[in-house]
Amino acid sequence: MYICSMKRIAILLFTALYFNAVAQHVSDSAWDGRVRTAQLYREGEPLEAPLLTLGREGELLVLEFDLLETEARSLRWHVGHCDADWRRDDLGPQEFMSGWNEGPIDSYDFSFTTLTDYVHYRLTLPDAMGSFTASGNYALAVTDDATGDTLLTRRFCVSEQAVRIDATVGRPYDGVALRERQEVDVALSVRDGAYMILRPEYERVLVQQNGRQDNRRWLEFSGYDGGSLAYRFRRCNIFDAGNTFRFFDMSNLRTPMYNIVQVEDLGGEITAFVRPCEDRSRGHYIAETVLPGGMKVNIWDRNRPQTEADYVWVMLSLPMEQPMLEGEVHVCGALTDWRLDESTRMDYNPRQRAYVKRLLLKQGYYAYQLLTKPMRSSEGETGRLEGNHHETPNRYTVYVYHREPSDRSDRLVAVRRLASGE
Repeated sequence: MYICSMKRIAILLFTALYFNAVAQHVSDSAWDGRVRTAQLYREGEPLEAPLLTLGREGELLVLEFDLLETEARSLRWHVGHCDADWRRDDLGPQEFMSGWNEGPIDSYDFSFTTLTDYVHYRLTLPDAMGSFTASGNYALAVTDDATGDTLLTRRFCVSEQAVRIDATVGRPYDGVALRERQEVDVALSVRDGAYMILRPEYERVLVQQNGRQDNRRWLEFSGYDGGSLAYRFRRCNIFDAGNTFRFFDMSNLRTPMYNIVQVEDLGGEITAFVRPCEDRSRGHYIAETVLPGGMKVNIWDRNRPQTEADYVWVMLSLPMEQPMLEGEVHVCGALTDWRLDESTRMDYNPRQRAYVKRLLLKQGYYAYQLLTKPMRSSEGETGRLEGNHHETPNRYTVYVYHREPSDRSDRLVAVRRLASGE
């Protein structure tokens, strides 16, 4: 009993130290190379960002991921509250949850008839022991119970939906590059029955394009519109429109499907070659129905893709006579956790005269873009390789954070999703 208590205290201390260590910025990351295909979503909405509504019964989050191993581990989950900038704040577990903010992950299953062995884990939150009692940003961490090592982190939000968001996507106000950019304008007002005061100094408004993290915009207050707060007609409201996402489908490895030109078994490893990418910056806009950077695990001839889909080495290439001198090329989408770092950068191969990238992915459908990242910049650009077209059906998400002088945390008082063309 004493040993168990000491172990529990050690885990709680580790959790506190972990969230403090990443206080600068919590990200969606796999900290162990054996972690693959981690997805966090609201139950029934696997293609949407994870979002719950405070106090709404029946809403659950689902975390699924694989560990490329043959035996199951003893794993634990931990939840912490974050501020609007995804830094760990000062709220204690009892201030944002009823019940425990950590527990074991007991649901798992083993892969079946696959070349790559893996264990598939599944977690549902909040569990029967508690619920979320505060709105805002949250970080979910999974750790190894034996070693305390962090395996992965995922972010999610809990919203009060106490504020009405009126938002539109249109042409940029400044009249510059009308056919290449989109502007998101926002107005805020209090919903009926919500007891709160909207003031510019209390509100922070964030707009996100698709799932990208690198080009998120904090909007500037522009004035009052009747009883509403307006955030309009500023440079921060404007986004490059980009282009329809590229995609490939490897749900069937016997017969190459969409944009897969060849599938080979190389030394016991399955390799799928994606049709070489083209520079689309000078082409005309072509409308296609494509997930905006999303992914869907799928297998054509099996019933349980979670445990029967295999892992495939995917080869992406971008033919180019000479390497770019002005920046890097990155693969951006859910398949790379929307990151722009060393793990997503394409390398130039002089023998192939092409940029290449090799990714280990689970069978299914994947959409992505090729972004260029200038030197000493953290934001990717679509114009160099994708092109920008105002017709592009981007999906935008507006987050409204509220903090009064007496508050100890950033409340998430509203979230709205919209698409260009609405």
